[in-house]
This record gives sequence, C-alpha cells and structure tokens, in this order.
Amino acid sequence: MTSGEAEVAVTEEKQKPARTRLISGPGMLLVWFYGVMVVGAVSRSVYQIATDFDRAPLAYSLSAVAGVVYGFITYTLVRGGETARKAAQVCCAAELAGVLIVGTWTLVEPSAFPDATVWSDYGMGYVFIPVLLPLSALYWLRRSRRPVTP
Repeated sequence: MTSGEAEVAVTEEKQKPARTRLISGPGMLLVWFYGVMVVGAVSRSVYQIATDFDRAPLAYSLSAVAGVVYGFITYTLVRGGETARKAAQVCCAAELAGVLIVGTWTLVEPSAFPDATVWSDYGMGYVFIPVLLPLSALYWLRRSRRPVTP
C-alpha cells in the first residue's frame, strides 16, 4: 500500500459516522433487565414446553416468543449503531403491542390461557416489568439518537 492509499483509507475511516452507543448510562440498565428477562422467559418456556406442552401450548409458545424478542432486543442494544437502534425500536414496539394484546386477552378470556405467559395480565407475574421495559426502552432509544463521540 502506498502512502497515498494509506491516507485515503485513513480519511475514509474518519468520515464514517461513529456508531451510536446504546448501552451507556441508563442503556446499561436496560441491557441488564432485558438479559434477566431473556433468562427468565426462555428457561420458563423451555421447561414448560418440555414437560407439559399439552396443558397450555399457546401460553408456553408465547413465553418462548417473548424470550426470543427479549434476546434480540438485548443483542441490538449491545451492538449499537443506527441500524441496531431502529431494529430495537421496532422490536420494542412489537413487544409492547404483544404485552398489551396478550395482557388484555388474558383478562377478557382467561380460559384461553390455562397457565400464565410472561405477558399475562400485563406481566403481573414479573412485577409488571414486561409492560414497563418496552416503554422505558422506547424512550431511551428515542433519546439516544445523538451520536456519542468516543
């Protein structure tokens, strides 16, 4: 590589926008909470699906979906960058919609859920964290649009 090519490479690298950090400050707390929810939802659903799936297949499947959603949101928060931020926003909005739909469904038609899901009763079994977490995350992701310089 010639010195001219090296200068061009360095100049191009400097022109790239800095990846927005999503896990600074309160973002780190979100990652921690989402990590805990991944472990809780996935372990609960794996156990329930493996041992008693016939009892409440919808509830156990929804808990597994919640665990996957939590895992993806955790990954995007740690990854950072504008694309990850947008993906996290979409997933958090979908998570919030899921919590509200399933939460309402469990109150209106409890017989559809012989056993609770992570999102049942708006996450009451998880101290309402499933409904508060996406709201907090959406607020944080909206606030974190500004690039942070290293």
